Order: sequence, then structure tokens, then C-alpha cells
Amino acid sequence: MTEILRTDERHFDALPDWPYEPRYHHWKDVRIHYVDEGPTDGPVMLLMHGMPTWGYLYRAMIPVYVAAGFRCIVPDHAGFGRSDKPTDPAWYSIARHTEILTSLITSLDLQNVTLHVQDWGGPIGLAQAATMPERFDRLVIMNTWLHHPAFEYSPAIKNWIAGWHEGGPFFRERPNLGLIPLMAGGLIDPPTAFGHLTDGTQPELVGELAANYAAWSAPWRDLGAEAFNGARWFPLSIPHNDYDSGNGAAQTSHFLALMHWDKPVRFIWGGSDSIFTSAWGQSWAQQMQASFDEIPDAGHFLQDTHGAQIAEMVLDGVG
Repeated sequence: MTEILRTDERHFDALPDWPYEPRYHHWKDVRIHYVDEGPTDGPVMLLMHGMPTWGYLYRAMIPVYVAAGFRCIVPDHAGFGRSDKPTDPAWYSIARHTEILTSLITSLDLQNVTLHVQDWGGPIGLAQAATMPERFDRLVIMNTWLHHPAFEYSPAIKNWIAGWHEGGPFFRERPNLGLIPLMAGGLIDPPTAFGHLTDGTQPELVGELAANYAAWSAPWRDLGAEAFNGARWFPLSIPHNDYDSGNGAAQTSHFLALMHWDKPVRFIWGGSDSIFTSAWGQSWAQQMQASFDEIPDAGHFLQDTHGAQIAEMVLDGVG
């Protein structure tokens, strides 16, 4: 039996712009949270987050899509958000995350899906389109990647991986994950953020910034070090660091399969991201003969800072 930690539901009460009823999908002995909003018979927007975020990343996009008649499905990966947090680091692999998402899609029998992916949501989500293309109508690809031999890992990715190894700012029992989206979105300056990360201290924040920090920190609040193993393992699973845990061979297969994708694809890219650069996004879009739209002042978590704008861009393309 997998040892599991579960976040107190009260930590998700009264989060700004997050009024959604929690729903749960059971994969073996693990409970996976997802949001299901909008008409049940509407076309589906499947919105995939990465690390260290959760479904809250799409809070500005869900209302726009629901108002346009779409059904929004927004899962939290195991180890994130309201989903269960297995404590064993060896439990986590990208293959397992991929299998869990497959089981959710097939259990809900999702059809006519527009898939949104970003960060680790890319390898996990795009695997579904590569293996079950009949369920998907279009792809929206944002600041992510699929491993393949020609992919060149940026210095920022390598630094990110190093940060989770001994001596790095995130190598601690309870890394302050709530700071990362704020720092990436330019909402808190990196020297201040890294100071708190290194010292293990909490920032003094007020207003909307404090509310956002509380939301990003909520999944791990009051939990011990083992609750962070899912988040910890995502950077360590990047195939540059761990080819097998990162499902490197399968990622390559999915990348090659999607080169034959014959349905709409739209790349929407945060141009200020040093992790997945605009040059990489443009190259990938050209290979897939897809449109590419850059938001120059958006960073890695572009849904967090430019969510409503992205949703309108997608709807313009769908219409």
C-alpha cells in the first residue's frame, strides 16, 4: 500500500478567483483532484499544469472558456494541488503521471478536446494526443518541450536541475514552492526570492501578492518533508538529468508522432522565458507547420500573468 499524504481541504477555502467544487478520480489507491466546469456536453478544454503549480494556474482562463460554451477539465498531478501526495520518491515517474492522465481521460470519456500544455504538462499531456489522437481536436502548446535527440537543454534548465541537487537553493526538506511562480512572473525580484529560498524563511507580502503566494503554497501547507517528493522529482526527472524517470524514449516517440499531426496546433509563447526560449518555440512550431504567437513580456508561467489574453487568443483561433 502506498503511503499517502493529503492536504487539509481548508487550505483551499477562499482562494481568490477559485470557487470550483473539487472532484476526484481514483487511480489505484491515489486520489487525483480535477476541476470540471461548464456544460457537460460542450467541447472540452483540457488544461494541464506543470511544476510547481497546480490547476489554480488556469483561474483566469476557465471563466472565459465556460462563458464561450466549453467544458473545462483541469487536473492536478499526483503530488500537487488537491491531489494525493505519495511519500515514496521512487513512486514518481513521468510514465506514471502519463498513465494517470490517460485513465482520467478515458474514465470521463473526453472527446473533442482542445489540449493546453505548459511545462511538464507538455510531455504528460502531449503523450495523450500522440497515443489517442481521435479524442483531440487541437493543441495549444505553451513554453514546454518534448525530449528528443536534437533538443538542446538551455543553461536555465541545467541551472534549474542543479538547484534541486545538494548545495542548490531548493535542496531542503520543505522548499518554499510558493515563491517560484511569483518570481517567474516578475512579481517578486529574484534576489529577494532566492534569499528566502536559501534561508528557508517566509516573505512578508500584502494584498494580491500575499493571496497569490497563499494559493501557490496551499498544497503543501502544514505537511512534512515527504509531501514535497512529487514536486522535487519533476526537475530531477528531466531527461538531461534522469532519462528513465523522465520517460525520455517515450517522449522522443511522441515528438516524432506529432510531426504527423494533421489537426490545428497553436503555439502561444511567453517571450521572457529563459527556460524554454522563444527560439525553441518558433523552431518547434515551424517543424509542426503551426502558428506561433509570442507574448513578449510573459514569462514561463504565462497563464498566471496573461491568462485571459491567452484564452481570448485561443477562442479567436477556434472561432
